[in-house]
Amino acid sequence: MEVQFVNLGLQYKELKEEILEKIDYISSRGSYVLSEEVEDFEKNFAKYCGVKYSVGVGNGSDAIFFSLLSQNIGKDDEIITAPNSFVATAWTIANCGAKIVFSDVGEDYNINPHKIEKLINKKTKAIIPVHLTGKIADMDAISNIAQKHNLIIIEDAAQAVGAKYKDKKAGSFGITGCFSLHPLKNLHVNGDGGVVTTNDKVTYHYLKKIRNHGLVNRDECEFWGYNSRLDSIKAGIANIKLKYLDKWNNRFRQIALYYRNELEDFLEVPKENSFEKPIYHRFIIQYQKRDDLKKFLFEKGIETKINYPIPLHLHPAASDLEYRIGDFPVAEKQAKRILSLPIYAELSDNEVEYVVQCIKHFFK
Repeated sequence: MEVQFVNLGLQYKELKEEILEKIDYISSRGSYVLSEEVEDFEKNFAKYCGVKYSVGVGNGSDAIFFSLLSQNIGKDDEIITAPNSFVATAWTIANCGAKIVFSDVGEDYNINPHKIEKLINKKTKAIIPVHLTGKIADMDAISNIAQKHNLIIIEDAAQAVGAKYKDKKAGSFGITGCFSLHPLKNLHVNGDGGVVTTNDKVTYHYLKKIRNHGLVNRDECEFWGYNSRLDSIKAGIANIKLKYLDKWNNRFRQIALYYRNELEDFLEVPKENSFEKPIYHRFIIQYQKRDDLKKFLFEKGIETKINYPIPLHLHPAASDLEYRIGDFPVAEKQAKRILSLPIYAELSDNEVEYVVQCIKHFFK
């Protein structure tokens, strides 16, 4: 048996008729940019996340970048975030002129609140917790720290659409929540896309302008903005898929539970608290001889990935920050041990069982 790490074509086949009908409807009307379809998705997504507003943008990176700019973050500001995320979390901070300040993570891969406070100084402006793997960070503790020091919270919720923490959904904790609609995400739009959530009316109106050149209307530009709009066809696809998202996320959770129950005696598996509901965008295990296991599974036809093998502070792009090996021991240790197993809604029970049996065979 062969088990792909992802198989995006399977989801399309299931929704092909709905998607093609939607594309035909939008194309026949010829309304491709900032249409009612986009507005409908923004309303639907805001309602889904339990917030007042959402704004569709070109990708998840711009969702973070525009969020930072919306809070006047720039030169001489410092932003605290985790070092084990995708590079977009870091470059958006650097490219708005602020300084990246990394803070180590906990065993759940999310930023460790106990490490944050000692990094705060008069230049600190915001905290960007990354809800890695679809598990929301400890937002009670992070929110308390932010309130105590008058800091902004911008959620990097790219991997956590639909995840819950104490009955609140990802994207409802900070001044903004930033989501990616990239093909590898639980909710995707058959290409690049992003969306920002907020409860703040001023931020909402700023985001609507900055994604569209800074225009107030077609003829008047309030400030120099960017061209990063979620187009109508992708919004239409998102509207279709949003109806199925909870069903898909429940399937992710079902697979994760099986993996966890079957593999916890052999290697380190994710833990889950009673007050949270992760959506397992990635199911990451840890094992000291990770590379041996990865090779073994590849030979058995099972594709796995490492998310992410190099912590952000050790990338060449971060050299000016002068971090060194050993600065963030938990994140660095995890990077040498982590392995992502196949997990997606269309994965069959037989494929999941095959992955489990092959891992057990490796240990035998």
